[in-house]
Amino acid sequence: QVQLVESGGGLVQAGGSLRLSCAASGRAFDSYAMGWFRQAPGKEREFVATIIRNGGATYYADSAKGRFTISRDNTKNTMYLQMNSLKPEDTAVYYCAAGSPGRAQGPYDYWGQGTQVTVSS
Repeated sequence: QVQLVESGGGLVQAGGSLRLSCAASGRAFDSYAMGWFRQAPGKEREFVATIIRNGGATYYADSAKGRFTISRDNTKNTMYLQMNSLKPEDTAVYYCAAGSPGRAQGPYDYWGQGTQVTVSS
């Protein structure tokens, strides 16, 4: 079992930045690939980014490329999502996930409770 807790969400103006964190507890953090997803009101949850167990490779949704950076610190059992040049369409609840997915988009086994990101225009 892995417990995941997101933090770092908030309200930011368009063009601003936020850094989300996902703190993990339980089984060995470095045994899991990690991912970020988001869900906007009235929309389905969508993939944002993923990072492999040792942090050596990452993959992004087109909407995140060039603006978001996923990273992890296995010594701190924490994953991050640095979000720059934020747009109103980035407004969503952001979730972190852990698992051994067959592909970048999932499926993942463990999920956090989410953190709200709101980008004002």
